[in-house]
Amino acid sequence: LSADWSEDPKRLLFVLSRYKFVAKMLDEKQDVLEVGCGDAWASRIVKQTVKNLTVSDFDPLFIDDAKSRNDNDWPLTYLVHDMTKNPTEKKFDAIYLMDVFEHIEPKNEEKFLSNICKSLNQSGVVIIGIPSVESQVFASPESIEGHVNCKTGEDFKALMAKYFEHVFLF
Repeated sequence: LSADWSEDPKRLLFVLSRYKFVAKMLDEKQDVLEVGCGDAWASRIVKQTVKNLTVSDFDPLFIDDAKSRNDNDWPLTYLVHDMTKNPTEKKFDAIYLMDVFEHIEPKNEEKFLSNICKSLNQSGVVIIGIPSVESQVFASPESIEGHVNCKTGEDFKALMAKYFEHVFLF
């Protein structure tokens, strides 16, 4: 949070607005999973509108960091989990991931998406936020280096249509 505020306040606004959008879309959902939460600093925005929020990341260092700042006023459940390996044991009413999919190697994207589907209740919803290929001209060199799976809107929609009945791009 402080790094974004110091180095790129506009980016901070983008992050917060994305989480506010997710919170509005998932309002009143019972059990929600965030995949790739990092340090989970923005997750409490979603926690305000959902009953139970589980934050997950494949890296235990991120989960340990998030746990170290746990706030009893904003209770979260923490999970170390790699969605490229297997689905979660629990099924969720909703799953969201913000700025995660572009870091999934293309060779792992089918397994990743399949495991997300297997981690959902039958009527569950998914929100995936990614930067487009076209946006990469504005990205920093450090960001571009980690973005191994950006897609055009058309390509992303086609991929999502293989896994989900309703796909909306925004």
